[in-house]
Amino acid sequence: MRHNKSGRKLSLESAERKALFRNMTDSLISNGRIKTTLTRAKEIRKFAEKLITLAKKGGLSEKRKALEWLRTKDAFKRLFGEYAERFKDRNGGYTRITKVGYRNGDNAPLAYIEFLSDEDGTDKKKATTTKRKRRRTTTKKTADSKEASVQE
Repeated sequence: MRHNKSGRKLSLESAERKALFRNMTDSLISNGRIKTTLTRAKEIRKFAEKLITLAKKGGLSEKRKALEWLRTKDAFKRLFGEYAERFKDRNGGYTRITKVGYRNGDNAPLAYIEFLSDEDGTDKKKATTTKRKRRRTTTKKTADSKEASVQE
């Protein structure tokens, strides 16, 4: 039974899987967007969003935890500089997964995983949600009064 065992194995041993996730999150942070399989993108999202949350806190212990996971200084600088500033007012949901198509060799579903841009903030969501206008149905009383005014 798989009680309390979350995450996908991806047909890899644990050390290989950890190295894959570390490299891919590092590439995602460095480049802002990567193309990979859909299942890998869904797994990478967990690690990337946790790193963004660490960067938003910004303390020394958070920096050390991020350095344990990341491989390059470039990714570290972008994480605690650009991304921490960009997502300071956002409570989670920093990444977007967009399905692209299928890979030619094995027909695996491909997807882009990317960080949300500045204009994808909460202001856009608030602006699009407007109050619904409702039609008023004419009651018998108002319909009768309209007919009476037409006959006169």
